Amino acid sequence: MSPRRNRPRGGEKPTERASDPAGRYGGFGSSESWQGEEWSVRHVAGASAAGKRYRCPGCDQEISSGMPHVVAWPEHGGVDDRRHWHKACWNAKDRRTSKVQRSRNAPRY
Repeated sequence: MSPRRNRPRGGEKPTERASDPAGRYGGFGSSESWQGEEWSVRHVAGASAAGKRYRCPGCDQEISSGMPHVVAWPEHGGVDDRRHWHKACWNAKDRRTSKVQRSRNAPRY
């Protein structure tokens, strides 16, 4: 049995992405149009989401560590513009109201 090849024949190196800000999430990405601008969207697997908790802007609930979710940001935005959404909230973003109001005792993170 011959050893497995990790590179295509011909000695070519695999192509590398130019500094992708969400490349570390390990999901598949796409581009969507929402609110009149283009958004980069990356689906994050549960195993890649270990260690941190986020707050979903769609429902204002916490995304626990290890839960699969979606990371979305405007294409012309920076790292600070990334938002972590539940998959269902991202899919229902057009059916939701523009402002989610927290209760008085809700945490603000």
